[in-house]
Amino acid sequence: MAFKRYIPVESISELTINRLSVYLRCLQQLEHEGTTTISSQELADRFHLNSAQIRKDLAYFGEFGIRGVGYNAAQLREHLVNILGLHEERRVLVVGAGNLGTALSHYSGFNTGGFRIVAILDSDPRKVGKRVPGGLVVESVSDLTRIVKERKVHIAVITVPSNSAQKVYDELVEAGVQAVLNFAAAQLKGHPEVKLKNVDLKIHLELLSFFLTHASRLASVT
Repeated sequence: MAFKRYIPVESISELTINRLSVYLRCLQQLEHEGTTTISSQELADRFHLNSAQIRKDLAYFGEFGIRGVGYNAAQLREHLVNILGLHEERRVLVVGAGNLGTALSHYSGFNTGGFRIVAILDSDPRKVGKRVPGGLVVESVSDLTRIVKERKVHIAVITVPSNSAQKVYDELVEAGVQAVLNFAAAQLKGHPEVKLKNVDLKIHLELLSFFLTHASRLASVT
């Protein structure tokens, strides 16, 4: 069954979309356990979520539950798969065959649930031609444009050194990639037609360090 989108997609926040992914994982676990029906409150209690927030997030896209009964877990999971676009195959390209890029290229989360890594590229001639765990052979970044077009790449993952990230990003945009996940520690100048998401792991560590440093003061405030 197709879902009905109640509001323009551009008005839906990334936080809401992130929570939809969390709900999907919860429903997948419930299905695996054999649960067929669950209420928003039961879902919240089971996975430490907020029931009102669940109902609000889902209401952006339609009416999925039955009052007094709850949600059919399998049907709601299917709705979320469609909302997140996971019913279509998203082909992913990794640029940078270092430790992180190699690890991501055979990470199961990047090769399941609608995603498929189709290539890993690098500029180092010593890496080109070598097979990485997962089965892919490292290809030359000089072939980026051809590979993007021939393999119909939708999403690119950047794991190159920070001083090369902008150049790689611009080449990906020029080649026609529609979305980029950037792991390089660099603030990239984006292009309006391409969705750019930055993931700086050190920023998250620094955030945790901040909380550890100020834990006693924060505890006294709350």
